[in-house]
Amino acid sequence: MFLLNQHADYRSGLAPVDAETLGGTGADAIGRHLAERSDHAVTPLHGLPGLAAELGIAALHVKDEGHRLGLGSFKALGGGYAVIRLVLEAAEARLGRSLGEDAFREPEVRAVAASMTFACATDGNHGRSVAQGAQLAGAKAVIVVHAGVSEERIAAIARFGAEIMRVAGTYDDSVVEAARIAGEKGWVVVSDTSWDGYERIPGLVMQGYTALVREALQQLPSRPSHVFVQAGVGGIAAAVAAHLALVLGEARPVFTVVDPARAACIVEAARAGRPVKVAHGEPTVMAMLECYEPSPIAWRVLSRVADAFMTVEDADAVTAMNRLARPKAGDPAIVAGESGCAGVAGLMRAVADPAIRQALGLDTSSRVLVINTEGATDPERYADLVGLTPAEVVGRVA
Repeated sequence: MFLLNQHADYRSGLAPVDAETLGGTGADAIGRHLAERSDHAVTPLHGLPGLAAELGIAALHVKDEGHRLGLGSFKALGGGYAVIRLVLEAAEARLGRSLGEDAFREPEVRAVAASMTFACATDGNHGRSVAQGAQLAGAKAVIVVHAGVSEERIAAIARFGAEIMRVAGTYDDSVVEAARIAGEKGWVVVSDTSWDGYERIPGLVMQGYTALVREALQQLPSRPSHVFVQAGVGGIAAAVAAHLALVLGEARPVFTVVDPARAACIVEAARAGRPVKVAHGEPTVMAMLECYEPSPIAWRVLSRVADAFMTVEDADAVTAMNRLARPKAGDPAIVAGESGCAGVAGLMRAVADPAIRQALGLDTSSRVLVINTEGATDPERYADLVGLTPAEVVGRVA
């Protein structure tokens, strides 16, 4: 499915709170936080001239979040940052003084953090980020996982000292349960999706993602003409689209949101003109994007700054994983998880369809940016789908 944005708010200004959170001021804030992280390094931007030529475009660059903060996913930028920010705010209120970004190391601040418990629902990556942030600050974390989260991803969360709670159902069911339990026990919910009356913390999570956009713009040889970003509940797509729109203005690229066909909550919101919950059917291989209800604040942004919405099939994602793992014409190999490669899958499907290609203005002069949102966060699953282990892919060059 492919839809151009026809929402009444399309190309109107962002809400002031969204502009402040996701623009330069927001990127400055996450930048100050990352400067205090000893595990922080700018993630690579890969040029793929061979694949670009194959697709009939001028240039293709992949921002590779498979190296982010030791967690292998862009989610490392969001949940952990929100936890640290909330700890510092609680400590400022308790101690009666302002605190710098490095204050989470101070004994008095850590004493405040020790009294706090952070909870969230996760498909895997967001929970790891929240758990890492809580461990870094000296707080507790309780992570709610649904039936579709693999044992390998659960173990990766538990390694940060988090308590794991399992629930039946889907990601959306786990979101409801995490909010219910946290409300009963007085815990702080750090969700990457929003609901009525709960927007600031998801906004902080999205603010964290602006760091990767700022890095990419600094790394690119020229501004992109087109960007394809996968959605999930919409947070990463909204953060990237908003930051590009705020920083580049009228020179911003054509922005396409990519959904799994089996969990296309953002595409269905675009079709309905408002957030809607889609039916839960057969699970998608793109497990980190298997969300059936969009985040309202993400939709509020995307309705204004996304240009198009499309779906990709599971087979498209697997094809993209394998193409990135087995490069041609001198391109570097990239370890992209089944959800991480969805933007590439969207691009490949778009250029193969003459109507979509024309609608987006993709041609031999197009310079495309995509984001590999995760590496092999489930290595066994990756090897099953690609036929190579992540270690076997690393370092391969055509």
